Amino acid sequence: MSRLTPIKRKKFEMFLRMIGCSLKRIKGDHLIYSRAGLKRPVIITADAEVPVFIIRNNLRTLNMSLEEYFTIIEQL
Repeated sequence: MSRLTPIKRKKFEMFLRMIGCSLKRIKGDHLIYSRAGLKRPVIITADAEVPVFIIRNNLRTLNMSLEEYFTIIEQL
């Protein structure tokens, strides 16, 4: 298994779209994604890279394991 590292925002957005999330709104420098069945939205900043702690928090929100995340990211 790979080590979790920061990822480019555009690639993380492609990951979110691939698992069924859609951009609901933009508030300031935050992008808010949502999909059916989530208790809360997935929020990322508009920075160039998404830090590890934001990836971990969003994976917890998506109820997704690191293995599933790495499998999908490798496909991109």
